[in-house]
Amino acid sequence: MRHEFWGYAADETLDNNALIAEHYRGIRPAPGYPACPDHTEKSTLFRLLDATATAGIELTESFAMVPTAAVSGWYFSHPQSQYFVVGRLARDQIEDYARRKSWTQDEAERWLAPWLDYDPE
Repeated sequence: MRHEFWGYAADETLDNNALIAEHYRGIRPAPGYPACPDHTEKSTLFRLLDATATAGIELTESFAMVPTAAVSGWYFSHPQSQYFVVGRLARDQIEDYARRKSWTQDEAERWLAPWLDYDPE
């Protein structure tokens, strides 16, 4: 991706150790991971890319990708971009997010359960 398709790091040559140490330019945070904990945002990516028609990749009802070897993410090429982790989410944050996603609070709590800083019961 970084060398051929987007080409923002075409001259970058890294060995496996450098790749593991994340010495490459840019980041690829992915839906469902610490920087982007909402798995449902994969549907946004799939809609923008027409991923099923273009690449034959499908989403399950739990937003897993099929085939399972598929990967997705938001690509940021800025040389100073860094990975980050979304912290625990308070009730007011979930309420706000649910409103912006047109979800009920229960839906937001279900999809973001591992990140909640409160017991929704």
